[in-house]
Amino acid sequence: MSTSQLVFFGLAFATLFSAVLVIAARNPINSAMSLVATFLFLAAIYAQLLAHTIAVLQVLVYAGAIMVLFLFVIMLLSLTHLGDPTPPPALHQVVGGVAAVAVLAGLVVAIWRWHEMAPVGRAREGLLRFGTLEQVGGLLYTRWLLPFEAVSLLLLVAMVGAVVVAKPRI
Repeated sequence: MSTSQLVFFGLAFATLFSAVLVIAARNPINSAMSLVATFLFLAAIYAQLLAHTIAVLQVLVYAGAIMVLFLFVIMLLSLTHLGDPTPPPALHQVVGGVAAVAVLAGLVVAIWRWHEMAPVGRAREGLLRFGTLEQVGGLLYTRWLLPFEAVSLLLLVAMVGAVVVAKPRI
């Protein structure tokens, strides 16, 4: 087993472990911090797979912006320990668990057959240029500038609206 594979499996294990902690944590703040760790480990996996654009976006969008919103909602709602729920699993929980195992099995099969689908030659060169930060930035600030700025303005208005709505309670 190569060093690259060893690092990949280490990051994969850390990602799965922190994802389990998201579910198992009783305190919502601990759960949110475990979710941040999951996002960061996932970004490291993307970086190791040479998907640097996705890794950067993972950190900026999910570990940064989305988690700030999650923490804002947790703090705003003042969630406390809700007790020890121990009801038996409902039917939808069992079906969800079976579906998750089926998706995991499909993912394992896809990874196992990955070498059969690996691109070669010119297709590989095109893939190495696809999705680079230079290409994404060029498109974002030329062709898609107006929608990008509209989304920025929409997010700003939503944030100001959330603060105005929450102000009487703060």
